[in-house]
Amino acid sequence: MGLILLEALLALLILVGIVWWTMFHGRSKGELDACDDVQDKD
Repeated sequence: MGLILLEALLALLILVGIVWWTMFHGRSKGELDACDDVQDKD
């Protein structure tokens, strides 16, 4: 039983790591601000 919980915890940590890597890798200040996503359409 303990081994199953350990494997589930490891899988969860890997999932969180993948999500963090894809969202924040390469950005010096983390998540972009909402105003940065809007382009001027003048």
